[in-house]
Amino acid sequence: MIGVQTLDEFIIRRQTDFPYATGELSRLLRNIALAAKIVNREVNKAGLVDVLGSTGYRNVQGEEVKKLDLLANKTFIASLELGGHCCGVASEENEEFIAFEGSASLEGKYIVAIDPLDGSSNIDVNVSVGTIFSIYRRVSPLGHPCTSDDFLQKGSEQAGAGYVIYGSSTMMVYTTGHGVNGFTLDPSIGEFCLSHQDMSIPKDGKTYSVNTGNFYNFPEGVQDYIHYCKSFGKDTGSPYSARYIGSMVADIHRNLITGGIYIYPSLEGYPAGKLRLVYECNPMAFIVEQAGGTATDGHIRILDIKPNELHQRTPIFVGSSEMVSKAQEFLKDGKK
Repeated sequence: MIGVQTLDEFIIRRQTDFPYATGELSRLLRNIALAAKIVNREVNKAGLVDVLGSTGYRNVQGEEVKKLDLLANKTFIASLELGGHCCGVASEENEEFIAFEGSASLEGKYIVAIDPLDGSSNIDVNVSVGTIFSIYRRVSPLGHPCTSDDFLQKGSEQAGAGYVIYGSSTMMVYTTGHGVNGFTLDPSIGEFCLSHQDMSIPKDGKTYSVNTGNFYNFPEGVQDYIHYCKSFGKDTGSPYSARYIGSMVADIHRNLITGGIYIYPSLEGYPAGKLRLVYECNPMAFIVEQAGGTATDGHIRILDIKPNELHQRTPIFVGSSEMVSKAQEFLKDGKK
């Protein structure tokens, strides 16, 4: 199509950004995009086939596993393994990471951490869901199975990260440390096409995204910030707008385009919050930072946190830099 640049074309043209990779990272991104197309197909016909509802069991997080959770998990793992450029994958749905054992995979230079279907509780009511992924260069020796050290790297070491949002249109947004670009799936040709080039989050915004149903379980500083958002806005008496979809991908995607802050703080009974550092917060923080925003746990930059375990959790304040900075002011003086 004249004037349209597909994801594959864009990736190939950007390969020169990674001379050490000789194309492996580019092909890995295309494997992820292929799996996303398959998941998109299933999401779009969810009401017509038997993929709605629960599987009847819970994952390692203690969360109810939806049928589409299981389907998305299998699809992404199969695509990554068959591609041969990835030596292992860690998923929200699996207690341990999976080390691929094929000869090509053992020589793979990358590992992937993934939340296959973020916000899956929304799927039964036809509300946007997504996929979040994070890519690291392995630190274990080539030719051997990957190890836990490959997955427990700081977010600042990411080689790439992205998300797919399955909404009114399906988009894949990713970064490899050279800015953020978005691609919309054109179902007529089955290709992701460049639609949002060099994405940049506004420095400030008027939207805050937080589950206020947990308000009385939030730290005092977070409660104070929410009161500020409701009552004062930018000290002008104009309140901010509350927008919470319940899918991290959908909430951050909106804020990335229009400006805003997404908050999932510590809770009474959950001092580290509920979101996972490795395959949720790190990739989203990398994307937002590359777009000019900020991501912290309220005090420390998310990408500087060294994970100690695969499913480690962390509070997160992410979005427009001025809004995150203001929220942090309310967390000072011991109001954690």
